[in-house]
Amino acid sequence: MKNLNQLLRQPLQPVPLSLAIFVLALALIGFADATYLTVEHYRNVIPPCSVVSGCEQVLTSAYSTIAGLPVSLIGAIYYFSVLLGAAAYLESRKTFFLKWALLLSILGFLASLWFVYLQVFVIHSLCAYCLGSAVTSTVLGVTALVVFSKKGRSQQLNDEAD
Repeated sequence: MKNLNQLLRQPLQPVPLSLAIFVLALALIGFADATYLTVEHYRNVIPPCSVVSGCEQVLTSAYSTIAGLPVSLIGAIYYFSVLLGAAAYLESRKTFFLKWALLLSILGFLASLWFVYLQVFVIHSLCAYCLGSAVTSTVLGVTALVVFSKKGRSQQLNDEAD
């Protein structure tokens, strides 16, 4: 927790406006995907799976819900939170919002790794929509790691100069 507070207090290196727009756009894509799956879940409809077969096995597995909530709803909330953080940054230029969005992106990336693992090694089926979300979350997570690592390298250079 101390590292998290330290990370959030340290200034973020200048981030191009295009990066924040990129994060916002990816979060919007992820939100649309997760919202579609959530709506279909509550309609008791399995979306058609044309690229890979296995959507039904994945979306009806024991791993498709957490505490009675569909994983897609949790994903939609995650993507919406990232979207709000990026939008708040674009509106206010306060890096606090972007830092939180990027931090959430790392957590989302880790969650995606877990869910892809479950699809491949436990359920033995793949869901195209879930994989699309995993790709979106991975790009967001890698983007966040790159931004934070640049901040860390800049901080190291500043510390060495002192």
